[in-house]
Amino acid sequence: MTKGRVEAFSDGVLAVAITLLVLDLKFDSEPGHASVAHQISKNWPSYLAYAVSFIVIGVIWVNHHALFSLIAHVDRVFLFQNLMLLMFVTTMPFTTSTLAKFLSAGGADARWAVVLYGVSNIGMSWGYFAMLHRMIHHGLLRTPVDAATGRAALIRFGIGNIAYPVATGIGLLWPPSMLITTGSMAVYYMFEQTQLLPGGDD
Repeated sequence: MTKGRVEAFSDGVLAVAITLLVLDLKFDSEPGHASVAHQISKNWPSYLAYAVSFIVIGVIWVNHHALFSLIAHVDRVFLFQNLMLLMFVTTMPFTTSTLAKFLSAGGADARWAVVLYGVSNIGMSWGYFAMLHRMIHHGLLRTPVDAATGRAALIRFGIGNIAYPVATGIGLLWPPSMLITTGSMAVYYMFEQTQLLPGGDD
């Protein structure tokens, strides 16, 4: 299978996931409904969760392309690692909606929502890390790198493996912090964290 076919399939999955996020944004238009301004102020968790998750999936799409610009070919294990990443990406509309629904209520429901959202982010982080690790250590890179360069790239790209579980733990104490920390990690990953690896020029 060519890497182009894998990237095209992944683009389709990411496009569907990022589009589904908006379905949770709606207004009550039934007779006697509250004003639009009141509904916006009441439903702020939905808008904030949408914005954060949209940026998260958007950054995933950009960095997915960055990874594929580094590789010469894919192997069977890499294909399944990519599927693992996409599996967690497709949970984002569900976990985003759940977090938005229970965020302001607090209590056990809010904490469970934080855990679900955290699982989505942790799973995506591990999927990306596994893919990059496979690329570096199993001859998939267009330009092979020495051990030190590969290790440095994995550390930079794999910081989410620690940050997302920590963010989830903090979110259990104060649920709104889950969106703050997740948004902060998205900003971190906006910058090319595989830049220590040569070959990503297309």
